[in-house]
Amino acid sequence: MDTVMFYLSRLLILFCGLLLISAKKEPRTNVIVIYFDDMGNGDIARNGAVGYETPHFDQMARDGMYFSQFYSPQAVCTASRAGLMTGCYPNRIGFSGAIDHTARIGLNPAEETIAELLKQENYATAAYGKWHLGHHAEFLPPRHGFDEFFGIPYSNDMWPNHPINKNYYPELPLIENDKVVELNPDQSRFTTEFTNRTVNFIRKNKNKPFFIYLAHPMPHVPLFVSEKFRGKSKQGLYGDVIMELDWSVGEIRRALKENGLEGNTLLIVTSDNGPWLNYGNHAGSTGGLKGGKGNTWEGGQRVPCLMTWKNKIPAGRVSPNLASAIDILPTIVEVTGAKSPKSKIDGVSLIPLLKGDFSQEPRK
Repeated sequence: MDTVMFYLSRLLILFCGLLLISAKKEPRTNVIVIYFDDMGNGDIARNGAVGYETPHFDQMARDGMYFSQFYSPQAVCTASRAGLMTGCYPNRIGFSGAIDHTARIGLNPAEETIAELLKQENYATAAYGKWHLGHHAEFLPPRHGFDEFFGIPYSNDMWPNHPINKNYYPELPLIENDKVVELNPDQSRFTTEFTNRTVNFIRKNKNKPFFIYLAHPMPHVPLFVSEKFRGKSKQGLYGDVIMELDWSVGEIRRALKENGLEGNTLLIVTSDNGPWLNYGNHAGSTGGLKGGKGNTWEGGQRVPCLMTWKNKIPAGRVSPNLASAIDILPTIVEVTGAKSPKSKIDGVSLIPLLKGDFSQEPRK
């Protein structure tokens, strides 16, 4: 009898172990959004860029999905970022242009950002680069769901050296969380430093779910590039800057691979609006589209967008469906299982498209 009881108890232990294994949840999906400033539709090689190469953008297109009809929420900085962060039409939530150091307003705390929704799901969250949704402490990223922030509060040209409004702007602050740590920083550090911060955050949080918003200040004027890319392109300083931004994408993808996170991370790369054509060879290309930053012609709002998620998004596909950065929040909500915002949003989930079913138009 003792022998029978012994084997029964062992079988019970084995059965319970199998139950625990089967009940173990899949790891939560990480999300990284890389938002470039003023990058045009024609600034990557696949859309006709000349004088430089963009191997990491190109590889993203081969490994994931390119959206050929992707639109920024609006053709200017603040409004575009408000749409991305909240999933709302910017004008409906009070933004129609770009705010500066004189503004008293910022992103309304009643609006729930991507970071706030994911914090409710115990995600680690970080924002690096340009914010531009209010520079007062109550509007900075730590008040909108981000554990970490390192960057600038508004555009990098809002500094005393502005070519038109000389000395109108104060010294450009570099902020860590909600404290100014430097004034008029060397902007040639920006792309590399914000990239390194992102890579370090990935490594630090590889065993828990995370959300990173990397908002590169470049290629918005004034253009700055690190020494490792200075003079490397045949397109002058602008081409050098794009090459460094392409390098940044590669570094982040490499960090995901090295930490075994490629199959567990949705990576989204896009731009806040089209190129600022007034700046000539210091501005990008629309790839033949009419207009540019500041207007609602195609060149002002149609921007590059690439998404990768290994073994989830079919490789090498091009989505011809209408999509926008206001759709990023509801897409992230669906892939992470987070709760939707309590208030109305205007974006729609792009999951049908990310599965490769282009007949399922999200906007009906």
